[in-house]
Amino acid sequence: MKKSVFLGTLVASTVLAGAAFAGTLDDIKARGELNCGSNNGLTGFGMPDSTGAYQGFDIDLCKAIGAAVLGDAAKVKFVPLTGETRFTALASGEVDVLVRNSTWTYSRDTDLKFDFVAVNYYDGQGFMVKKDLGVSSAKELDGATVCIQTGTTTELNLADFFKANNISYTPVTVGDDSEAQRQFLAGACDAFTTDASGLASSRASLPNPGDYIILPEIISKEPLGPAVRHGDNNWGDIVRWTYYALVAAEEKGITKANVEEVAKTSTDPEVRRLLGVEGDMGAMMGLDNEWAKRAIAASGNYGEIFEANIGTSTPIGLARGLNALWTNGGLQYAPPFR
Repeated sequence: MKKSVFLGTLVASTVLAGAAFAGTLDDIKARGELNCGSNNGLTGFGMPDSTGAYQGFDIDLCKAIGAAVLGDAAKVKFVPLTGETRFTALASGEVDVLVRNSTWTYSRDTDLKFDFVAVNYYDGQGFMVKKDLGVSSAKELDGATVCIQTGTTTELNLADFFKANNISYTPVTVGDDSEAQRQFLAGACDAFTTDASGLASSRASLPNPGDYIILPEIISKEPLGPAVRHGDNNWGDIVRWTYYALVAAEEKGITKANVEEVAKTSTDPEVRRLLGVEGDMGAMMGLDNEWAKRAIAASGNYGEIFEANIGTSTPIGLARGLNALWTNGGLQYAPPFR
């Protein structure tokens, strides 16, 4: 009796697992395009270049997902979203995945019914001011006007910080980072607050970056990462493991330039599974076995993507910090591919 119950459960689970391949994955394959919710004006993370082509750290993750699922990193439609429109667009199905510097929080995960499948950038909220304001700490901003994007965790963190330090401020609300930057430059606010990475991005795009300073206080935890809707676990798995394939590739020394050669020559069992030389990992998610190899070939491993878009050699100038691999003192760590 126990055996038959077990077998019945196993059969039912197998049927359900097969049915899980329907939904988002099938929709993407049918339309031949991945709809990726993105930022429209955050230099280094997500914005169109002079030709209208989207570029950036988050953009490259979307391209990797497109390559994994559709075999072509170019088969991605980037849908520009603001802080206020991004979650509605994801919930309604306008986009398949949101990769737009969005913070993983309790309420977004539970109340909004989203799954944040990984953290591709560990961040925290900071403040930027004009150097001639003469301020060296956020605690000196009593009575300041502060540019802040609505519909964000930043708005709530700001209120908490000023209340905790018994100081006051006047918010100047804006729709997106680009508007915040314009208002800040125009003198409509004394300080601009957002994720520290966003401040570095904004400062790099200003006419005279040296005229602005990012204050030392980091007032929150902002784990940023790709989000999908609740209810389609298989699609969440695809986005999650595509990201971790990029991290694992960096751990294993696999790059955009050598991925084909490594696939042919590596004797490392995990590398061979990752690149589809051995095993049948792709089939577990409804993909072919070279999905991860294509994802890596699209824009490189995690470290390559970081350095090319926002690293120390770019105008953004961000050090890896918490986003270094775990072997280098950071938090980026890929679960085993087995």
